[in-house]
Amino acid sequence: MDNGKTSLYLIPTPIGNLEDITLRALRILKEVDLILAEDTRTTGKLLKHYDIKNTLKSYHIHNEHREVEKLVEQMKSGTMMAVVTDAGTPGISDPGFLITREAIANGLKTECLPGATAFVPALVNSGFPSDNFVFEGFLPHKKGRKTKLESIAGESRTVVLYESPHRLLKLLDQLSEVVGDARRVSVSRELTKIYEETVRGKPSEVKEYFGKGDVKGEIVIIIEAKNKKQ
Repeated sequence: MDNGKTSLYLIPTPIGNLEDITLRALRILKEVDLILAEDTRTTGKLLKHYDIKNTLKSYHIHNEHREVEKLVEQMKSGTMMAVVTDAGTPGISDPGFLITREAIANGLKTECLPGATAFVPALVNSGFPSDNFVFEGFLPHKKGRKTKLESIAGESRTVVLYESPHRLLKLLDQLSEVVGDARRVSVSRELTKIYEETVRGKPSEVKEYFGKGDVKGEIVIIIEAKNKKQ
């Protein structure tokens, strides 16, 4: 069915600083027939900032399975859509994968624009090797968490994790136990925002730093790879 026309665009949006969006992304947000937004209020603020007037439809983890078939049928009828999340690139620990998979399965052309995502600047700014890394996203809260941590302990590549602020100290404790203080971590929070900071060191040292006050903002954790001597 692919006639050369893109039916679905996945558009990265700023993770904090509203200037971190491409000119092409802004143009496409104006041109598409429908914007699928994780939170229409959040996306509405972005569109208002750039004086973009377009139709928004709520599309998130709680309704994507229910909505995807209908949305694909609309695209097959000629409706051009864009998917955005509250921040970053759709499909990276956010909605986007399911509709992309179904669009492709139905012969529709999809396109993902380059742009903002949290783990890339955190990884590059960690000072750890970035030529060979593994992205694990959010670890399981309970079932499978210990197994995943043990896997990370033996990982010979740099490891990238996401974590919520209220679980950061617990995770750093677990890394001290399972990975040990021989390997460093780099914790970035509030990337691109006014209070952005990156703290590097042993898991115990980083925990001591963040344990002095309330932790706020989105968290990216980079874990140094295991070397042959460890």
